[in-house]
Amino acid sequence: MAGHSKWANIKHRKAAQDAKKGREFQKHIRAIMVAAREGGADPALNIRLKAALERARAANVPNDNIEKAIKKGVGDVEGVKYEEVIYEGYGTSGVAVMVETLTDNRNRTASEMRYIFSRNGGTLGETGCVSWLFDRKGIIYVKGDNLDEDELLMTCLEAGAEDMTKAEEGYAISTDPSLLSEVREALEKAGYLVVKTEMDMIPKTTVSINSPDDAAKILKLMDALEDHDDVQKVYANFDIPDEILEGMAG
Repeated sequence: MAGHSKWANIKHRKAAQDAKKGREFQKHIRAIMVAAREGGADPALNIRLKAALERARAANVPNDNIEKAIKKGVGDVEGVKYEEVIYEGYGTSGVAVMVETLTDNRNRTASEMRYIFSRNGGTLGETGCVSWLFDRKGIIYVKGDNLDEDELLMTCLEAGAEDMTKAEEGYAISTDPSLLSEVREALEKAGYLVVKTEMDMIPKTTVSINSPDDAAKILKLMDALEDHDDVQKVYANFDIPDEILEGMAG
């Protein structure tokens, strides 16, 4: 999970510097529409919608856009119908990659995913070829300065959480997806500031990338996938040592 966390931090910094707001807004709007369509318009009863709204508001998506997306999702407003499609494949050094998309044209997206993989030293595979290498987990992000780590960990374990790791400005707590709401409520009741919750795919094992060239290739593939309009999330099981990451950043 260490490599995965480092990649999450890289993405966090990248997103903070990303000027392509229009594209990012559209991705959040799609996620809200599908969440509302699948589970209804009430975020109190639809944890997926609640998480999508948190991400959209954190990205400063205007409230008018958010409200329209919910209405489109539940059918109150006519709009494009998106479907969820997951693509799986391999990157440099046999790194397993999973790509979650929301698309209105499955054939077009599949063709473009295949092109991105092949252009960046990877291969698009069949459904199920790498998904067995990941576990789906609920992730809760708690923010705060000078938090008592032992006290927080005890609260998490008592609520049924599975793991806790340091994250930017706080901690990331992982749990079984079915317990996501329960653990979040326990943390909030204990007075902790929960800034967001989301579903994540955590790799069971990681592939160590010890060459700067290979690291550059896999990061380029990740960037190309994440920049695609239809892509919501990208997961991979690589682990790049800190010294290589620092060298690339420099």
